[in-house]
Amino acid sequence: MWFAQNPSKRWGELFFLLYTPFWLTLCLGIIVPYKLYESFTELEYLLVGLVSAVPAFVLPLLIVGKADRSIPLKDRYWVKANLWMIIFSYVGNYFWTHYFFTVLGASYTFPSWRMNNVPHTTFLLTQTCFLFYHGISNITLRRLQHSIAELPENIQRLFKAGWILALSYFFAYLETLAISNFPYYTFVDRASMYKVGSLFYAIYFFVSFPMFLRIDEKPGDPWDLSRIAVDALGAAMLVTIILDLWRIFLGPIVPIPESNQCLQPGLPWFAGHS
Repeated sequence: MWFAQNPSKRWGELFFLLYTPFWLTLCLGIIVPYKLYESFTELEYLLVGLVSAVPAFVLPLLIVGKADRSIPLKDRYWVKANLWMIIFSYVGNYFWTHYFFTVLGASYTFPSWRMNNVPHTTFLLTQTCFLFYHGISNITLRRLQHSIAELPENIQRLFKAGWILALSYFFAYLETLAISNFPYYTFVDRASMYKVGSLFYAIYFFVSFPMFLRIDEKPGDPWDLSRIAVDALGAAMLVTIILDLWRIFLGPIVPIPESNQCLQPGLPWFAGHS
């Protein structure tokens, strides 16, 4: 009712959930409360990202689940989940972060090495955060499906859509609140970011939660890595379209300073920043 029928997927979901307290304790239990970041340089920020993300790839190689011992590496769920999330979170950081600059007035002010003006650290931390969010989404959607299986199909869809919307907003809001004590990721209007900005951020998960669940979910329908890559890119493109429609038709949630406006109204997302 909660975990996947596929043994490899079940082990992978459990691993990602059990691994979460490690990086959460590192970032939100040690670094932020004790303000260790005040002495960090580019190197220390990068190391925090690496220490948080790399074990998600290395530990399953060292602690091989029973279900994975008899199957090739490319067929193990944790490999597929990591690949899907690498692609999705890379697009999210490289492109969608600029929507945060433009629509929400966000800015990173801590010292960091960057790609497309986005800190390398955020690429790494997003991988671990999103694996956790999507793991919770998987098990709760699966449990919900079991609970409403006797209802008409249209009613089932409404229940699942409602849960996806609620869970997406919850995680978006929770993440914004969790990093509120970190002073070097700022917004023009933090109150508006909590309320409306969290809805904007939740668009990521409106799309990704139901799509990510589909990986190796049906018995007898294993996904290969090429299908994983295509699916992740499809999810990323759909999110991009929705974010750009928000930018064009709704615009910023508050007036944004010129320094934050990397994407100008009327220009496509790829024309605003080099």
